Amino acid sequence: MKEIILKADTITKYFYQPEKFRVINNISFSVEKKSFVSIVGKSGCGKSTLLYILSTMDTDYEGTINIYDKKLTGLDQDSLASFRNEHIGFVFQFHYLLPYFSALENVMIPALKLGKYSREEIEHRAYEKLRLLEMHEFATKPSNKLSGGQQQRVAIARALINDPLIIMGDEPTGNLDSNNSRNVFEIFKELTHSQNQTIIVVTHDEEFAKNTDRIIEMRDGEIIQ
Repeated sequence: MKEIILKADTITKYFYQPEKFRVINNISFSVEKKSFVSIVGKSGCGKSTLLYILSTMDTDYEGTINIYDKKLTGLDQDSLASFRNEHIGFVFQFHYLLPYFSALENVMIPALKLGKYSREEIEHRAYEKLRLLEMHEFATKPSNKLSGGQQQRVAIARALINDPLIIMGDEPTGNLDSNNSRNVFEIFKELTHSQNQTIIVVTHDEEFAKNTDRIIEMRDGEIIQ
């Protein structure tokens, strides 16, 4: 039996503008360690909202979130920010790299914030993450001089720098062409196998989703599959 790394229990979420509207309706599910999970559904179904709740970036919800048997619901913002930085790597649709920082410097940022290692060790770890993503040859290149696919690889390396329990992605291939989308998928797939990484991704890309270990399909704020 596989180990459960994330558990969501009776999650309900409301939006209040322009009027009260339930966007997530009593969702419960769990995610096994070392699995690659995609969350799919039409625009407006609540999948990205659910991901932001799972990542602890949205705390205005009913129900409970546990990651590795730690209850995160109800913790203060400083505690959640600290937990996220150490245990959750996030990859967005846009890479959000600092444009004039090198690839290496961008990857180092979360580890410098964590303060767990010396700067020399952080630099070494960042370089090794770039090597894992086959981006080490571009370590000193400013991020704004990299292609879109290369920038997203750097963003993935940045998400890995603190060896998180889970990587979460919100449309991480949304700004990429089909070739780079396939590359990102292969990177994620390899991370689950070689690095024992757990990955949860929201995506509109049917080809991407159908090749993941598990598909969670949503409709009107509920899980239907």
